[in-house]
Amino acid sequence: MLAAELKPEAVRGRSVRLTFQDEARFGRMARMRRCWAPAPWRPMVRNGYERQFTYVYGAVSPHQGQLDWRLTPQMNTVHMGAFLQQVSQAHPEDFILMVLDGASSHKAKDLTVPENIRLLRLPPYSPELNPQEHIWDEVREKAFPNRVMDNMDQVIGQLQDGLQRLAKDTERTRSLAAWPWIIRLNLTAN
Repeated sequence: MLAAELKPEAVRGRSVRLTFQDEARFGRMARMRRCWAPAPWRPMVRNGYERQFTYVYGAVSPHQGQLDWRLTPQMNTVHMGAFLQQVSQAHPEDFILMVLDGASSHKAKDLTVPENIRLLRLPPYSPELNPQEHIWDEVREKAFPNRVMDNMDQVIGQLQDGLQRLAKDTERTRSLAAWPWIIRLNLTAN
């Protein structure tokens, strides 16, 4: 699949950037995590069951350790197109190969894909092949453990803070996403 997309006439001398994209939902439903407390104390954590959510699109570039992301109120073709445009504008000198799952908004006829992006589909039901899933796990583990948010503004603030911190830490991002089989891929036009 890579060889089919990496034709010299498509790449046109640009650097090739491999990204892995996924969407996630974050909200007010608390996720209980193990935590430490000195003996004999037992930790107490509030729990919340409110079903309010916000969505985030993310794309990690394992070779560079870079993270592009966008918060949206919902997931659909329009928001996916806006995210693709954002990634394209963030890396205008690159030819971007974006690996993603088969969500309906990824293959909609209305989806506008910028000229410097090519979409590559993962096999169905294979989230374990997408390192962006590990980015979501990291954000949930570090920014949201044992926290109950009183409103969606707090969720959004916490999410923005967690994503910004991770996006600034390219070494940590790279350590989460630069899997050996990804790093070994041949990304040269042929």
